[in-house]
Amino acid sequence: MPHAPQTRFPACADGLRLGLGGAPLGNLFRAVPEDEARAVLAGALADGCRSFDTAPHYGNGLSEQRFGQALRALPRECFVLSSKVGRVLQADPQAPRDQNGYVQVLPFTQRWDYSAAGTRRSVEDSLQRLSLARLDVAYVHDCDAATHGDAHPQVLAQVLGETLPTLRALQREGLVGAVGLGVNDVQACLDVLARAELDCLLLAGRYSLIDHSALAALLPLCVARGVRIALGGVFNSGILATGVLGGGEPRFNYARAPQAWIERTAAVERICMAHGVPLRAAALQFPLAHPAVDIVVAGAQDLGQWQDSRAMLAQPIPAAFWQALRAQGLLPHDAPTP
Repeated sequence: MPHAPQTRFPACADGLRLGLGGAPLGNLFRAVPEDEARAVLAGALADGCRSFDTAPHYGNGLSEQRFGQALRALPRECFVLSSKVGRVLQADPQAPRDQNGYVQVLPFTQRWDYSAAGTRRSVEDSLQRLSLARLDVAYVHDCDAATHGDAHPQVLAQVLGETLPTLRALQREGLVGAVGLGVNDVQACLDVLARAELDCLLLAGRYSLIDHSALAALLPLCVARGVRIALGGVFNSGILATGVLGGGEPRFNYARAPQAWIERTAAVERICMAHGVPLRAAALQFPLAHPAVDIVVAGAQDLGQWQDSRAMLAQPIPAAFWQALRAQGLLPHDAPTP
């Protein structure tokens, strides 16, 4: 099966391996005013960010519109932009303003569609919202068992038989560059890689400071196969950004954090405090030590969050901190550290 050359995601101009994720600018959990959204994108570009990820799912196209407005005037070769397929948007005058965790979304509803026709339509619709002529990366979105339940075997068969072949055809036509999966599920990646070639993955939340589920099987396979990873969800939907020792209701995997993850995070947070290491810095830097991972993709609802991620990624962390995590059984012994 023909596929693109090995995919590499460009870092910021100063070498920081940081991309901008588009879910917050689709109004995830709260509405982001237009001026704040523009400031985030302008700030990321001014800092030399060159990797951007969005999806139709993020605000029913709102994130794609905002990214397109910021990027379309730039020389096309100076940035890498990814979006996703698997959901098709349908105009609906009665569509709820709040859907799927996003608020004040655009007036569409979503339907799952991994068919050949739906995949082509999804890419073409995304390009229209972005006002661009190609996607650098097209990810198959959320094709996992947790999302689809009993329908997952049929979804997997359709992804292998229709979605991926269609994306390869679009690749040959020049509308798509690299082809991959955008998921937060390790098994979905393993299932597809057992039967198909992929150029890259956007893996969210499954290789983080507290969740190491991708380490044993998936990451070594990606190294062996030359599948490059852009890693999203390094804060695990919030718990590694806010911590747990200061109170509040931490989120994990887009929902209220279960007690086991709260306790694990608390243990990590205490070691952070003992070594003077910000929890966010450790969360951003840890996964980048693995050779399969090119960049981390961080979402930001305002310019301050983007600037904080840049600062945390550059924060010095002593080797003794990582050693303390291993000594407490909070990091696997085979997990590389910076």
